[in-house]
Amino acid sequence: MVDNAQNSQTTVKVVYMILLVNILVQFLGIIGVIIAYVHKNDAPSWLQTHYQFQIRTFWIGLLLLVSGGLLWVAGIGAFILLFWLVWLIVRCVKGMMYLDKNQPHPNPTTWLFS
Repeated sequence: MVDNAQNSQTTVKVVYMILLVNILVQFLGIIGVIIAYVHKNDAPSWLQTHYQFQIRTFWIGLLLLVSGGLLWVAGIGAFILLFWLVWLIVRCVKGMMYLDKNQPHPNPTTWLFS
């Protein structure tokens, strides 16, 4: 039987995967951030850092997507959207690396990668 901590760790990994799939299926990230908000307070403290990181990833990513969309006409939107793509992939991969090592995220409030 899987214990509660392992179950929480699996949920964190699922949220990282949802954020990555959000690249192809827009608006799926909303489901991921809702899961993170729902499970954050019940998780062990080291997993709470991952949930906080995921929540910030969603909201900062949304800001980048909206900015890129609005600035598309000005010619710089494509660069912002490309930055968002790389930024999201790197954040999620690094977060999963810490998770796989059973480590808290070292800097869950960062705007960049860690």
